[in-house]
Amino acid sequence: MSALPISRFPVPEFEELPEDIRERILAVQEKSGFIPNVFLVLAHRPDEFRAFFAYHDALMEKDGGLTKGEREMIIVATSGLNQCIYCVVAHGAILRIREKNPLLADQVATNYRKADISARQKAMLDFAAKVSLQAEQLSEADFELVRQHGFSDEDVWDIAAIAAFFALSNRMANVTGMRPNDEFYLMGRTAKK
Repeated sequence: MSALPISRFPVPEFEELPEDIRERILAVQEKSGFIPNVFLVLAHRPDEFRAFFAYHDALMEKDGGLTKGEREMIIVATSGLNQCIYCVVAHGAILRIREKNPLLADQVATNYRKADISARQKAMLDFAAKVSLQAEQLSEADFELVRQHGFSDEDVWDIAAIAAFFALSNRMANVTGMRPNDEFYLMGRTAKK
């Protein structure tokens, strides 16, 4: 385990956190077996922590035309473009698990255009990349292209919202110097013993 700091900003002591935040963190720890550093780093500002995770859950835990794996693909692809090591590593682990594919996250993070994904998913990631890096250049042609691949307007909203939300997350992770937990690196790469 790394002894390096997980943030360049103060990380509050767990016992000093508000009860609702402690409960949220304990629930995540119970599910994953460890506390992802993002929870500890963002707990520096409890009101922003609550808002961040409320929006995260609204985007990532809902039903819709995107699978949970596709939602993770958006995060990994755009986080790679934004050079966010925390989100690439953490969400890459989740992507490997959701898609049951130990190779996919590395492909998507490095160059999704050459990844072993469908043409539909490439169109989704092209749109997400443009939202993340060049939203001001979006045109009706971009919307028409994703529609041609079977995405509804609600799906397009989800693609855009996930890319935009994680652009914020990528920037905050880079600003804080957030370190990925060591546990993420091996998750979903090998069969569980």
